[in-house]
Amino acid sequence: MSVAEVHADIRETLGLVPEFFEEVPDFLIEAEWASFKGLMLTETAIPNKYKELIGLGVSGATRCRYCVYYHTEAARLFGATDEEINEAAMVAKNTMGWSTYLNTRHFDYDRFTREFDQIAEHVRSQMAATV
Repeated sequence: MSVAEVHADIRETLGLVPEFFEEVPDFLIEAEWASFKGLMLTETAIPNKYKELIGLGVSGATRCRYCVYYHTEAARLFGATDEEINEAAMVAKNTMGWSTYLNTRHFDYDRFTREFDQIAEHVRSQMAATV
């Protein structure tokens, strides 16, 4: 596709060509738009609402205000409630806290994975017992 054709597709899809897409180099615009459209605007294995909540958590962790705004509003567009948005932020906060603790303390990774595998097996057996 030519740059003009890509911009026309962006305009048709989004209603305008945002500045951040206008500034993508011509030789990359087709691939960048295809990736964005295919992953972020199309239903895939992960429903769009969940992709946006994941994106929101990552955005908070990276402290990108552009991404936080985008993923919050996109999550709402795809049906996320304020409660779900708040919970996504709390999950990201919790994950970042544990990550900081685990990495700072240098716990043995092999032991960590062995222990978690045991935990997962225990939880699976508990779940099977309740079915």
